[in-house]
Order: sequence, then structure tokens, then C-alpha cells
Amino acid sequence: MSSISSAQDFSELVDYLRGAKIIAQDYENTYLGKLSNEFDSESIFSEVGKYGNEFLSSSIWNKFSTFGNEFNSYSPFNELSRNPPMLIKQGEIIGYLTVNKSIEGAVSPNLLKALKDQF
Repeated sequence: MSSISSAQDFSELVDYLRGAKIIAQDYENTYLGKLSNEFDSESIFSEVGKYGNEFLSSSIWNKFSTFGNEFNSYSPFNELSRNPPMLIKQGEIIGYLTVNKSIEGAVSPNLLKALKDQF
């Protein structure tokens, strides 16, 4: 996970994260999509896809869904969460999708949304 914190610019961070799957740390290890371009139906950046559409319950961008609201302990938007979604690439945890800055390997979903065109 040190590669995330040592990323010198955003393009290096995007390259490192591209293709990572987002898996919740709930009892089911719920799949929440992946980090790829908006044309990938599984991408959290695909506004017409299951994981990127802000109106679907499966999307982290739905503020009323389990994984999109700021109060659920498994949500990437909960500033106090100790169990945010994992970022997994090639079977390894490479970071955590969270706004909780105290978690090692934290990657903000808000930053990723700002960088979505680079994926």
C-alpha cells in the first residue's frame, strides 16, 4: 500500500488503481464495482451502469443506499468507518476507498470522481 502514498502525481495514482475491484467489508463482501472508464458497465464512473448510477441502490454514489450514505459503517463516505470498502487488484488489497484519512492506504472516492476522465 505504500505505492499509493508515494504516488508523485495523479496519473501515477490512476495507473496504480485502474482495474481495481471495490469490495465491501460487510458479511457478504459485496461487490461494489471497479475502477475503470465510464464505458465499462461495471465501472463506478458509468452513469448508466449498475455501480455508477446515482439512483441505483448498488451504487456508492447513491446517498440513500447502504454503501453511499455517510452513516453506514461500511460506506466509503463515513469519516469514522474502520471497515471501508477494499480496493483489490490481482487478488491483493492495494488500498481502501474511504474519506477516513486515518486509515492507511485511504483513497477518497471524491478524489477518484474528480479524476474519472483519466481512467
